[in-house]
Formats: sequence, C-alpha cells, structure tokens
Amino acid sequence: MKILVCIKQVPGTSNVEVDEKTGVLKRDGVESKMNPFDLYAIEQALCLREEYGGKVDVITMGPPQAKSVLLEAVYMGADNGGLISDRKFAGADVVATSYTLSQGIRKMGEYDLILCGKQTTDGDTAQVGPETAEFLGMDHMANVQRILSVQDHAVTVEANMDRYLQQVKIPLPCLLTIEKDANTPRLPSYRRKMAADESCLQIFSIRDFADQDEKNYGLAGSPTQVERIFPPQKNTSKEIFEGDPDLLTTTFVRILGEKKFI
Repeated sequence: MKILVCIKQVPGTSNVEVDEKTGVLKRDGVESKMNPFDLYAIEQALCLREEYGGKVDVITMGPPQAKSVLLEAVYMGADNGGLISDRKFAGADVVATSYTLSQGIRKMGEYDLILCGKQTTDGDTAQVGPETAEFLGMDHMANVQRILSVQDHAVTVEANMDRYLQQVKIPLPCLLTIEKDANTPRLPSYRRKMAADESCLQIFSIRDFADQDEKNYGLAGSPTQVERIFPPQKNTSKEIFEGDPDLLTTTFVRILGEKKFI
C-alpha cells in the first residue's frame, strides 16, 4: 500500500509579522515547527503500513528550510520526502496552494491513499486537503477519526460530523483528512535520525511540473486577495462593582443593555 502524507511547516509562535502589501506572513527568520495536526496524519499512515505493508512518503510546500519537517517525518518512520519549493509559489491562497500540491503529488508518483492533517495552525481553513483531492480528481473525506478497514480496493472510515459519527466506504485511491484525536503520534527515532540523510528527499520547482504556466501559482494564481490585515486591538480596561447583590444585578442588566448585548 502506497501512502502519501501532506505536511506543512508553520510558525512556532503567534508573534509573526505580516507583509502590508501582499497580506501574507513573513516567514523568514521565524521559528518554525511541523503543523501539529499533521502529526496525526503521519501516525495514521505509519500504523496502516505496519498493518498492511507498503511505504509512506511525505510532501510539503515551502521555502528550503521546510526540509526540516520532512526530515522529522522521516525520523518518525516515513520512507521518502518531497519538497515543493520555488519563489513563484509564494503568496498562494488555498486554491493556488492546493493546485501546486496536486502538481507535486503527480510528480511524486501514484498513491493508494493520501492523508492530510485536518487543518493548519497558521491558516485554519481546513480547505487545502479537499481542494487538492478535487484537483487530482480523487474521492475524499474530511474529519476522519478512525480508519476501520482497508479491503477490496476501498477504505472504510469513521468521520466526526460534530453531532454524529458517519461511516463511509470510499474506493481507492482517495484522500482523507485526519482529526487530531485519531491517535497518539510517536516521537522521532534517534536511531533513524542518526542513520538518515537528505538523500531520501527530492526538491521540485515549477520547472519539474507538467503545468509550468506561472499564472496558476503563487499570488498570480490566487483568486482571493487580502485587502487588509491587522492585529486585534487589546482592551485591558475594567470596572469593579461592589455592593448589594440586588443593586449589582440591576446595574449589570443596565450595562448589558447599553452595550446592546441584550
């Protein structure tokens, strides 16, 4: 069984500057880490390999330093990694990102199953996984918290639909996004870290893709643009009221009414 996991390097802090002209995050020089949700997708892939055999590859899109999250995945147990990196991909929204990932996945090869984390901590859209599947022409399911079985060229999953759990049987190949409570991710192996090197990684640029039209990537290929982005204003003012409970109740109701909360 060939499995590919899509992962991402995200800022390791919430104190990140924003480019006022483009509205995108300034990632250069910012401490980074693997997107926490992707750890569950990697663990799920490794568990499936242990049960059904095969291989697990990982892929990410980002600057050259994003190789670190690929290597982290290799230390956890992944076989190979692919880095999609080109300045022409910078500033991509979810559509352009998904399209770029689909091109990179086609370059990596054919897979029975593609797994993604439910969402990323820097974007929180939860759209890239399903949109990537659409560009690949592949069936997909989001919010998967359990993979029940893989047989007869199909995978049966249990998805968390908030108010109920849904069981779905999906033909392979397909793409699944994995919930954060699906498993407990393993730690990277020190032995694998000592034995691994970057020879297991491939780097792809736009020149490696079947579609090399620059209008389909980065800011140029993004149908959505950020008009304005700014940090939220912090209000630290407070009032303390003391006195008779009945009087305080009347005062609070009046204040809530004035502020149009009630």
